[in-house]
Formats: sequence, structure tokens, C-alpha cells
Amino acid sequence: MRFLMMHRIDENDPQAWNPSPEFMAKMGAFVQESAEKGILITAEGVHKSEKGALVRKPRGAAIRVTDGPFAEAKEVIGGFALINAADLAEAVEFARRYAELFDLEIEVEVRQVVEFEDLPQG
Repeated sequence: MRFLMMHRIDENDPQAWNPSPEFMAKMGAFVQESAEKGILITAEGVHKSEKGALVRKPRGAAIRVTDGPFAEAKEVIGGFALINAADLAEAVEFARRYAELFDLEIEVEVRQVVEFEDLPQG
């Protein structure tokens, strides 16, 4: 099964956007080990919200696009990873190990990816 992990961080925390060389080395080793074990498919960090946009399509209404930064949001997505795991428990354990790498407040959402065979047939 594949799982998407999205980590949220405080956009106003300077440490979140300026990782130390020690953190980068620790994360690099974790990424390499996870990829070699076949767990990690891909992982990326993202820029602060001023380099992004929000596209909304309310039901029955026109699409609206809002450029960042998003003042109403304290916590923003700081990055994502796509992983292979046997089940949700294994994915959560991986997310715990991932979160432990950070020396800041972080929240990691874990969601199972819908596979073709999960969809109703017919």
C-alpha cells in the first residue's frame, strides 16, 4: 500500500525554513536509508506560502485563486513524502521516525493513497 505523508509546520518559525547542516545530514541519511529499503518513493520540502497559491472551486461557483502568503494559516504544509507500507500502523511508525528528525513543532498527516483496485468496479 502507498501512503502520503504531509508535514505541517509553523510558517512563522524561522528554523522551519532555514534547516541546519546537521539537520540536512540527518534527513539525508534517513531519506537514503528509507529509499534503499524500498519504503520511500519520493519526498520533497516546499517553499513558504508566499511562493504558492490556493485554487478553490466552491460547489456551484466559479473557481477562485488566492496568491500566498495565507495570513489566516499558522500551520502550513512544509513538505510531503510518498511511501510504501504494509498497513496504516507501519506508515504511522514511519511518520513517527520522520517527525523525530525535526527539532521543532511538527504535525504529520498520514493518508492511504487510493489504488485502482480500491475503486468500485462496474
